Amino acid sequence: MPHDALPVLSNPRAERVRAVRALTGRSARQRHGRFLAEGPQAVREAVAAGAALELYATAEAAARHPGIVAGAPKAWTVTDEVLAAMTDTVTPQGLVAVCPTTTAGLEEVLAVQPRLVAVLDRVRDPGNAGTVLRAADAAGADAVVLTSSSVDVFNPKCVRSTAGSLFHLPVVVGVPLEDAVTALQRSGCTVLAADGEGELDLDDLADEAARGTAGRIDLRRRTAWVFGNEAAGLDERGRSLADAVVRVPLHGRAESLNLATAAVVCLYASARAHRAGPG
Repeated sequence: MPHDALPVLSNPRAERVRAVRALTGRSARQRHGRFLAEGPQAVREAVAAGAALELYATAEAAARHPGIVAGAPKAWTVTDEVLAAMTDTVTPQGLVAVCPTTTAGLEEVLAVQPRLVAVLDRVRDPGNAGTVLRAADAAGADAVVLTSSSVDVFNPKCVRSTAGSLFHLPVVVGVPLEDAVTALQRSGCTVLAADGEGELDLDDLADEAARGTAGRIDLRRRTAWVFGNEAAGLDERGRSLADAVVRVPLHGRAESLNLATAAVVCLYASARAHRAGPG
């Protein structure tokens, strides 16, 4: 349907608008099993994945992205005021999609023998969690696991931070860290904890994998990386569960790397090692 033929929502206090806005809150998301994807990139990927149940677009955005609008099963044109009332962003980007809060089960993920998995434990900041998920997607990871003590992956800020990657790979939520690590190890994954005080150096492991001289910890093997809380990192229990604790070396004067940056470095080290062949 052409965008100028779509039904129009112009009342920011309409019941439908209030229902969409409610999904910015966790309780409504859990109650209805739906969340919001905002902006052209996220909505485009939601539509491509068949995950957009409803789409709302300003006239300008609908004219600019006709393919996105045409791909949605249900779509409405909305005024700028209505779009602002639907979202919690300061400057909405013209497109909002309502999507189901679909997640994967850990057993489902392990059944395909994943080569690379990112596990987030007690990660509380939605922007950080979304950025790590995006990095995992870019590095070719097969899944992301968020433990039961981590942020809601369907938080609007988290969804925006994934830039559409949320729709590209399986995401497992609500699993206790010990259960996740045990299951990953039993499936044949080496579980590595990323920590600034780790006994193993990531550069050394990467060099050994490239030379084909890796020992007990071989980045060419199936690997799951565990990343801890932004401020506190992994606790002693979390580190003890892993097969090894690995540090990202700091060659300059920086005291440390933030969570998302460390995750990018670790995930890409594994991705590069996997290109060299199985360990």
